[in-house]
Amino acid sequence: MSLYVPVDTSGEAERGEPAQGRTISGNPQFTTWNVEEAENCLYAGIWESTPGKWRIEYDEWEFCHILSGVSIITDERGEARRVVAGDSFILRPGFKGTWEVIETTRKEYVIRL
Repeated sequence: MSLYVPVDTSGEAERGEPAQGRTISGNPQFTTWNVEEAENCLYAGIWESTPGKWRIEYDEWEFCHILSGVSIITDERGEARRVVAGDSFILRPGFKGTWEVIETTRKEYVIRL
């Protein structure tokens, strides 16, 4: 096993969509290249979504770095944040709100359960 792991999209991708009942508008489709799954509940990789809007609820901690696209993340109080290429942020456990993809969005992520 190599101790150097490139984070890219050359590996096999998982396809998905928001959990049943969470989609608000559109037909968002997810593609995920999960590059790392460590024993200590740590995940890292690249995620992409086509346009649409859905409800989100975070039980995990996630660091995100937007690579391309435009999205709007709105918390349950209604505070909206527009994220674009180059933006980085953390969503902490307990975050609830919506994720709206305006232009197909791709992000790098690190998740800790």
